[in-house]
Amino acid sequence: MQKSIEAAAKRLRGSRWLTAAGLAVALTLGFMAARPARADDTIKVGILHSLSGTMAISETTLKDVMLMLIKEQNEKGGLLGKKLVPVVVDPASNWPLFAEKARELISKDHVAVVFGCWTSVSRKSVLPVFKELDNILFYPVQFEGEESERNVFYTGAAPNQQAIPAVDYLMSKDGGSVKRWVLEGTDYVYPRTTNKILLAYLKQKGVADADIMVNYTPFGFSDWQTEVSKIKAFGSAGKKTAVVSTINGDANVPFYKELGNQGIKATDIPVMAFSVGEEELAGLDTKPLVGHLAAWNYFESIKTPANRKFIAEWHNFIGNAKRVTNDPMEAHYIGFNMWVKAVEKAGTTDPDKVIAALPGIKVPNLTGGISTMLPNHYITKPVYIGEIRPDGQFDVVWKTKGLVPGDAWSKYLPGSKNYIADWVKLKCGHYGTVTKKCSGSS
Repeated sequence: MQKSIEAAAKRLRGSRWLTAAGLAVALTLGFMAARPARADDTIKVGILHSLSGTMAISETTLKDVMLMLIKEQNEKGGLLGKKLVPVVVDPASNWPLFAEKARELISKDHVAVVFGCWTSVSRKSVLPVFKELDNILFYPVQFEGEESERNVFYTGAAPNQQAIPAVDYLMSKDGGSVKRWVLEGTDYVYPRTTNKILLAYLKQKGVADADIMVNYTPFGFSDWQTEVSKIKAFGSAGKKTAVVSTINGDANVPFYKELGNQGIKATDIPVMAFSVGEEELAGLDTKPLVGHLAAWNYFESIKTPANRKFIAEWHNFIGNAKRVTNDPMEAHYIGFNMWVKAVEKAGTTDPDKVIAALPGIKVPNLTGGISTMLPNHYITKPVYIGEIRPDGQFDVVWKTKGLVPGDAWSKYLPGSKNYIADWVKLKCGHYGTVTKKCSGSS
């Protein structure tokens, strides 16, 4: 058996597309085949993250952490007496390809669950597939909300768990008493919807239209000189100005570099980012960025026993003590552990029974609290504001007193404020509290 595994590994190392983590997956599958394994001996887990293209900078790490979590669960004895087998695909930052790969995972590979997506456009792309084929998606990234699907569990932050608290902080004395706002985002669903919510919120707080500037750029945008010059000019009007950034993917690298090139310091115009964490900063010279901000539900620098243990396990698994952890990794950690508990509770991986078992499931997070899966398929999360340090880590400068329940529908948008989601009692993702009717899932 050992010789057959070594021979398979030798062949696979010669493949141009195979990464080290991909080799680990291949060896896992090779071991399972060499046993030999019967189909009913294993439970397949789909991993749907971009390993190439503009979003690979953020998503590759999420694939890696899922491999670690699956490995550790197998070392505990697997699940329901069976070994978990990861099935990794690369949708390559191609949004329609996400749907194709999701269908392949469910119909061809027969996975019991999928952990994946980053951008909202990729998530929107796969929603019809999960609904049609009745499978489960765990989505680990902060997003715009305004959605609740029966087949999706949202472990990333809703706007009331990130964007709204971040703006509240910037408005406060501790946050600089900001009066002028630049809403800078990548041109797709998440930034546009989040900024729609923030615009409504800022206006409710009395901010004038003249004190708000909104701008969008394409994925992978790199020529930031003109855009950053506009931000600099907008911030020179004599009122404290901040940038609220929903820039996603590798466009963040040239954006932050250009801020440094034009001498924009956090003391002048602070940037509050929603998609920049430790992983994105790892590729930057962070010294000019010291003091700029990010809003997340987890930071690697938070010192708890659970987080220390997680970081040590991550470094041991990945074989690199310099590889950082970040918020979406913790979201996968929470989501995976919730799925395991729900499967154990249901006694099966049958999607309908697991979906029914998930609401009410509680698991520890990495920052010292207990996260709960809510009837709307969102979870409870703490909120932290962090300042960038010279080493690319964050110092926490503010946090919520407790965990915040995620809202599926924003109370700040006229078209959403009278809707709730409840898949336990109401069996509905879009229930009108005034009409007392269900008008769909999203």
